Amino acid sequence: GILREGLEDVKQFFKAHGSCRLPLSPSLLVKGIVPRDCSYFNSNAVPLKLSFQNVDPLGENIRVIFKCGDDLRQDMLTLQMIRIMNKIWVQEGLDMRMVIFRCFSTGRGRGMVEMIPNAETLRKIQVEHGVTGSFKDRPLADWLQKHNPKEDEYEKAVENFIYSCAGCCVATYVLGICDRHNDNIMLKTTGHMFHIDFGRFLGHAQMFGNIKRDRAPFVFTSDMAYVINGGDKPSSRFHDFVDLCCQAYNLIRKHTHLFLNLLGLMLSCGIPELSDLEDLKYVYDALRPQDSDADATTYFTRLIESSLGSVATKLNFFIHNLAQMKFTGSDARPTLSFAPRTHTIKTSGRIRDVFLCRHERVFNPSKGYTYMVKVQRESPGEVAFVQRTFEEFQELHNKLRLLFPSSLLPRYPHRPPSRPLGLPVAPQTLLSVHPHSFPSRFVIGRSRGEAVAERRKEELNGYIWHLIHAAPEVAECDLIYTFFHPLPRDEKAAGTNPTPKPADATWARPLGKVGGEVKLSISYKNNKLFIMVMHIRGLPPLQDGNDPDPYVKTYLLPDPQKTTKRKTKVARKTCNPTYNEMLVYDGIPRGDLQQRELRLSVLSEEGFWENILLGEVGIRLRDLDLAQEKMGWFALGSRGHGTL
Repeated sequence: GILREGLEDVKQFFKAHGSCRLPLSPSLLVKGIVPRDCSYFNSNAVPLKLSFQNVDPLGENIRVIFKCGDDLRQDMLTLQMIRIMNKIWVQEGLDMRMVIFRCFSTGRGRGMVEMIPNAETLRKIQVEHGVTGSFKDRPLADWLQKHNPKEDEYEKAVENFIYSCAGCCVATYVLGICDRHNDNIMLKTTGHMFHIDFGRFLGHAQMFGNIKRDRAPFVFTSDMAYVINGGDKPSSRFHDFVDLCCQAYNLIRKHTHLFLNLLGLMLSCGIPELSDLEDLKYVYDALRPQDSDADATTYFTRLIESSLGSVATKLNFFIHNLAQMKFTGSDARPTLSFAPRTHTIKTSGRIRDVFLCRHERVFNPSKGYTYMVKVQRESPGEVAFVQRTFEEFQELHNKLRLLFPSSLLPRYPHRPPSRPLGLPVAPQTLLSVHPHSFPSRFVIGRSRGEAVAERRKEELNGYIWHLIHAAPEVAECDLIYTFFHPLPRDEKAAGTNPTPKPADATWARPLGKVGGEVKLSISYKNNKLFIMVMHIRGLPPLQDGNDPDPYVKTYLLPDPQKTTKRKTKVARKTCNPTYNEMLVYDGIPRGDLQQRELRLSVLSEEGFWENILLGEVGIRLRDLDLAQEKMGWFALGSRGHGTL
């Protein structure tokens, strides 16, 4: 009501004055307000979402956020700093695909912020997958796939995501932007990620009891890594992400003095979090101006790893999802996260029968099985085929449970796991078992085997038959009609039936010859040889099919006394590890270089057993012109000399 009264006043203003320029940017000329498109957000300050009519008849409505209660000068300053970082990157030929929006303080504790179209908060994307969305790894990838159904569109969106996510990690770390949770990180449908709401910066984190709520150095979580890797295992695209972060970080470090001078000029302007030299020291410490580029690269790589492992970030997101649940009205109907729009019995036509005819192995966006369902409608001859994964069937079941009492739905089976003899049976296992329940993930486990897919096919077939023949309010509900409506991927698959190709088939490995490649940067200065071990890609799995625990060991031959052994840390369970570790050999005169050979081995750490050799490479230093740094990928063979 208060919002409507306020909008009425704004309407009167436009009646009297005709048009005005928005403070956000003098180039924006508006002539009225669009009340039906105005609303408010659920956060503490209850910002208003306003939509103005553009004076330009061909222009779209101009949408802005009006905030009261936040000091937007700090947001303006933060965005200005990010804008300068972006300029530095672009000047150096690095486009980090940053989304930088306008923000203008119009008075004490109030102002306007530009609204970016086609963007959602991470919370909204994650909550589509239930309130604990922040602990699942797939929501972001699934959401991007939904908005970019074609393969080339999705690849482009992932590329935008990798660049912008790297830019955000560097910018938020350097400026100490705190209080990061999934309501102030946004994602555009094109894959661009950006941060909003910079109420805390220069390391002034919000306290939660006496714990700082953001304990990770910046927000980089496993669902972001899932998008970058194209699945839940590290891939060589993660190397690109780490390289981008470190490159962007080092470019900003070159301009440390610029950022310190600009922020120093602002010390006297009265922003509480930028008031003394301690606040400037935060930026100085974050930029580590005394470090070499190589040391800074190692440092930033460790930061990325510690963020990925930070349960604190996920818990912070989870607390936020719960806190926000109480704000949202209960009238929001559940929707399916993989369907771009809702379909109904009226729009699609009544379904007469469904039959799950077969399962297929798929490799993209992750490995698993997809189930082909034949959908027959009542209009004669109308048959469609739709492909759905087990997880999508499970999501349908979970969302139906939110809408209907369990008595109306086919139930989960209550089959207990096998238990030792003599233990009492849990009470729920004594309940009658519904003949066509939803197949239990608990019983089936996470195996991706052919037999499991075959068993699931039978159980799912019974389950969907019962859904279609359930009480009308269930069988005819929008969720079911949306689930069985063809998606763009179904229409694409209808014309072709190609044999699925593994997403990672690019590394053809003649066994016993080459097993992956290692990326090194080799340089020589002041009688010191520096070997930066960066990444390895395409290592072979172990004989038992598991991924190795790889580490790198080097010797500088000839070395009869074995005094030149150097080792990196061990990476866990991956064929595509990242190290960014510097191995240094000191006291090597230039003339000596010509006679030396670098012998590099990659081994898998095996605990009690002897470590397993995965591949090695010999590099004659006389073949490299070490007048400047040499960087590249070297093939790992079973023996023999390395080629760059």
